[in-house]
Amino acid sequence: MDAALALAYDILAALGKPVPLTGYRPADPAPAWALAAAWILATPITHLTLLRAHLLTPHRFKDLLALRRRTGIRLPLVCHRRKMRPFLERELRQVEHHIAEASALLPDTEPDPLPALPPVRPLANRWISLPALTTLKAFDEATGPCHCAAPTATDRDFFPPVMPPVTEAEVAWRLHSASAHPHLAAQLATATFTAASITQLNTARARDLGPDTSTITLHDHGLRQGCMTHPVPDWARPLLRAAALAWSIETGTDGPLFSDPLRSTGLPSLTDFAENCKLRPPQPPRPKRRRTKRRPAPRPKEPANTIWPVCTAHYRLSWASEMPDLMQGCPHPPPHTQKTIDRRKRGWLPPDYGLRELRHLR
Repeated sequence: MDAALALAYDILAALGKPVPLTGYRPADPAPAWALAAAWILATPITHLTLLRAHLLTPHRFKDLLALRRRTGIRLPLVCHRRKMRPFLERELRQVEHHIAEASALLPDTEPDPLPALPPVRPLANRWISLPALTTLKAFDEATGPCHCAAPTATDRDFFPPVMPPVTEAEVAWRLHSASAHPHLAAQLATATFTAASITQLNTARARDLGPDTSTITLHDHGLRQGCMTHPVPDWARPLLRAAALAWSIETGTDGPLFSDPLRSTGLPSLTDFAENCKLRPPQPPRPKRRRTKRRPAPRPKEPANTIWPVCTAHYRLSWASEMPDLMQGCPHPPPHTQKTIDRRKRGWLPPDYGLRELRHLR
């Protein structure tokens, strides 16, 4: 592997992203450096410390300086030798820097206590059924870009299903660590908190994000509930911000938010990516077991293949609402009626399809 590409992969891995990258030419380091810059800018990371800096080559050091110029990150370099290499001294003269001995930087205090153990994840390695994904697949095709001033989802009396806190924390952890491609993680994250279809998600452009990534506007030209602006939860904002920054870094233009400006190929579809993260819509109920005097039958296993229904719950035009649902036994999402709308406005959340043993954690 090329040394510059290996260094970019090390930085992505330090950011918690899986490597090596897929979808690009194997020996091309440019996408890895661009995605590393997007993730650094999208997250509150201000320092990147590089150990064994005495092993840097001129080419790799220039890549690090380019990353520093792109992101404004502070870049401490730790040399494990008394004297720096001549090229490193020569390059450092061209940038603002500060040299210090390790003995002057290390505090003369007792070491900090061991870090706390990571929080327990009750849903680790389990399939999570999200009612918001029931409406992901759709009949209609994508349309042209829209420049409307969309009202908020609340103003349109539209309330996507809400995830319990323990489920939201697990979904956030999986999406942040599932892929180094921000557009994939951002698209699936948006589907989970908006209950939008793939058609609606494909209408979003970088300009449809609010200035502080607190909102996102999705369009559908009136086929469903109409164009609307959704609030973005805190855990999803870095994902959407990274997707928009990838466009800004690579092209400097406003492009489709949930597509890759680096032109990757061979990436999984959105539904396949969701299954890789063990996220899916609620599946058909398991068959009931018969009570017999014999040894109890083994518990039915989870279906090998996820069923993705086509649900028209959010369609509002008469000709569209008459199109048949293809639920294939999957339960419908929580009802969207005036009664449920009034309850949601009062803060009464409808029941969800979460696991019974986790309800005390909500």
